[in-house]
Formats: sequence, C-alpha cells, structure tokens
Amino acid sequence: MEIRVDPLQHPAVLALLREHLDGMHRLSPPESVHALDLDGLRRPDITFWTLWDGDALAGCGALRRLDATHGEIKSMRTSQSHLRRGVASRMLDHIMGEARRRGYRRLSLETGSMDGFAPARRLYAGAGFVPCQPFGDYVEDPNSVFMTRAL
Repeated sequence: MEIRVDPLQHPAVLALLREHLDGMHRLSPPESVHALDLDGLRRPDITFWTLWDGDALAGCGALRRLDATHGEIKSMRTSQSHLRRGVASRMLDHIMGEARRRGYRRLSLETGSMDGFAPARRLYAGAGFVPCQPFGDYVEDPNSVFMTRAL
C-alpha cells in the first residue's frame, strides 16, 4: 500500500469523501458535523493524503495546522472494501509521523460520541489519544468527543 499527498481530483477520492460526509450527516445532527468539504480540505493549512492498494483507494486522512506546535487530524476514512485491513492504523501512523516531522508537540481530533463512532474512538485511544476539552474553534457539544495526545 502506498500513501500519497492527494490533489482531491480522482473520482474514487471524491466518492470516498462524499461517502464520508454523507455518513457524518447520517450519524450526527447538522450542527455537530465538523467534516470538511472539498474546499475545506483544499485550504493551505491542510495536507490531505490517500492510501492506495494498487489501483484501489483504501482510505484517506488529513492533517490541519492549528499553530506551530499543534495539529488536528481530519477526514480519516477507510473504503468499505478495505475495512479491518489496517488502513486506518496505517494512515494514523503516517499523520502522527508527519506531525512529529513538522515539530508539532500535540495532535488533537474531534469525533462523534454516538455508537457509530466507537471504532474510531477505539483506534485513537489505542494510539494514545485521551479525552480533552474542545480545542481550536470547537465548543462543548454532547455529540462530539475531543481527544489529544502529546507527540
């Protein structure tokens, strides 16, 4: 499998991101959906990667610069065809490595509090992320779980 910086143009990538946004809207009320659309992912403070298994898109993830020492994980998603094959762990390791390379001392994320987000919360907890208060522009929300870890 290969991880690449992605220009957000391939039809498979666009379809996976549509699936991601649709899933967030199915699980969360509109005011609690913090997933970024294409324009949001193309901002200069965000780097977006895709993970490919040959010609098949396996997953994606992004890193947002909050400040010189703090980054945020965004848009982690595994393709249905690649679930339970280590894609999310591999992308998370890549993002954490890039955050360290950039000199970030902290990496944070927001995910949902509903049962549908339990696998994501387990993944992040297994990688050393712990619950925290809202960060950046986030506010307390019963539909959100905020997590962070020192790097």
